Amino acid sequence: ATMMEPWDGPASILFSDGDYMGAVLDRNGLRPSRYYITTDDQLILSSEVGVFEIPPEKIVKKDRLRPGRMLLVDTVKGELIDDDVLKEQYAYRQPYGEWLYNNLITLQEIHIPNQKVEQMSDEERVRLQKAFGYTFEEYKTSILPMAQNGAEPIGAMGTDTPLPMLSEKPQPLFNYFKQLFAQVTNPPIDAIREEIVTSTSVYIGQDGNLLEEKAENCKMLKIKNPILTDTDLLKIKTLNKDGFKVEEIPITYYKNTSLKKALDRLCLEADRAYKEGANILILTDRGVDENHVAIPSLLATATMQHHLVTTKKRTSVDMILETAEPREVHHFATLLGYGASAINPYLAHSTIKELIDNGMLDKDYYAAVDDYDAAVLHGIVKIASKMGISTIQSYQGSKIFEAIGIDQDVIEKYFTNTVSCVGGITLEDIQNQVDELHSSAFDPLGLRVDLNLESRGQHKARGGKEAHLYNPETIHLLQQSTWTGSYDLFKQYTKTVDEKENKMTLRSMLDFKFPKKGIPIDEVESVDEIVKRFKTGAMSYGSISQEAHETLAIAMNRLHGKSNSGEGGESLERLETAGAPDSRCSAIKQVASGRFGVTSRYLVSAKEIQIKMA
Repeated sequence: ATMMEPWDGPASILFSDGDYMGAVLDRNGLRPSRYYITTDDQLILSSEVGVFEIPPEKIVKKDRLRPGRMLLVDTVKGELIDDDVLKEQYAYRQPYGEWLYNNLITLQEIHIPNQKVEQMSDEERVRLQKAFGYTFEEYKTSILPMAQNGAEPIGAMGTDTPLPMLSEKPQPLFNYFKQLFAQVTNPPIDAIREEIVTSTSVYIGQDGNLLEEKAENCKMLKIKNPILTDTDLLKIKTLNKDGFKVEEIPITYYKNTSLKKALDRLCLEADRAYKEGANILILTDRGVDENHVAIPSLLATATMQHHLVTTKKRTSVDMILETAEPREVHHFATLLGYGASAINPYLAHSTIKELIDNGMLDKDYYAAVDDYDAAVLHGIVKIASKMGISTIQSYQGSKIFEAIGIDQDVIEKYFTNTVSCVGGITLEDIQNQVDELHSSAFDPLGLRVDLNLESRGQHKARGGKEAHLYNPETIHLLQQSTWTGSYDLFKQYTKTVDEKENKMTLRSMLDFKFPKKGIPIDEVESVDEIVKRFKTGAMSYGSISQEAHETLAIAMNRLHGKSNSGEGGESLERLETAGAPDSRCSAIKQVASGRFGVTSRYLVSAKEIQIKMA
């Protein structure tokens, strides 16, 4: 673990040097591998049973590969080597336990230095909150619940606000990156039921040489939680141990400097620190004031990661972020995903103190910070598990995101190899947004600024704030059209929701290109035929209501389209209506792991079956 991140798989590897042949699974055993041993000393291994027809009386042993265990055959002697015997030969080859005891240090065992953690005044705190784009909604509906309950707050599925590049409000760079999730070929991990295979520990320091077995390879700093408190970071800053050298690099720049020059300087500073022997770099945005602006932490992290990789220094250096910007789980996930080893969200922690001082949170400060950090960590594990990744160490630097709305030049230079199908903001646009936020905290003319956090209407529609697809107007039109049966009102509703004028989604940027001469009507399918291909979204019974769920099924059956049951199953009485004029039986049935309601009767009533993996 000190030299290489765990191997999550799923994979089954077969190997041989001519004399020995073996097989091994990924650490979680996600790829099935089964084997037979026959009476004539043949070993047959495959991912599935029944590849060869073998009479049962010829089978001596049936077994399967297990997580963390190896199958090895000595073909010269014709022997199957036991896993315990095999590993024992290597376990005692070197004094590995002694090496770890003498070289591996944990953050918990480092003494707290006789120094004070940096504090900030109330005015400094709120100016930083404004400069880094904090909103009152994040303050109240994100940071407060996490500090109070130790869990990420639950919201509605999906969002009806504009994509970041289409929004009229400045957006954090984090919002331009969407999390990917594993699909059938790479199954997700259940981070709750399979918690035993998850790990939040990270190792910081210089990676050893895989081809050399020596004690120095164990010289690493082990951190159980990569979300660091101010005290944790102070311990690392003052770390005075052989084999570790810490260097702080500011990710702030003078406000009249271009962002590109600031990023170039950042890379030069990293090269200088490396030449001077540093193997832990702390990127810090402390020091933001009326003259200094912070590089967006995600941009700084991605730039540094790519630079260290291309200059072949990445395995010699680890990055820690001391930043005011992240406050939501997604923010931390992107920072880790683009190369950070650990993060100290000092402004989010200071905001928790403000919540306590203002009487909004009745809790001990240190307990509240621990709960906030635990909520963030649990959220990161959940995000990684959606990709089938079970350790944060494996998630670091994985770049498992899709960028939406960032110019291709920015992607290629700073977020290299990130999937991006839609262009958008340039580096100059990013700098303009940063400058706009900075000016809201520090007026360029030295005038007084409003130090109250803005409520942008991100979670709830508010007049003059962030636009929403579903707002009081659209909801009113939908209700009135259904209550009165007015088709004119319904067309007003659909026009508003299609939001051609509002430009809030990618589909709103598209339009039909009609041929100039038109199409003969006899070449066009009738409406009755077209609607047969209509399908409803997959919404489970529990996510809406019995009336709504059954109404959708009846409507689609009348049209000869297909409604989707979702993953919650259907009652037996609905299944028995299949084929009736107003059947309430959904044509599409979903099957999801660990879900109730999936019976043989449920499955045979389906016209289409969907297996839901994520």
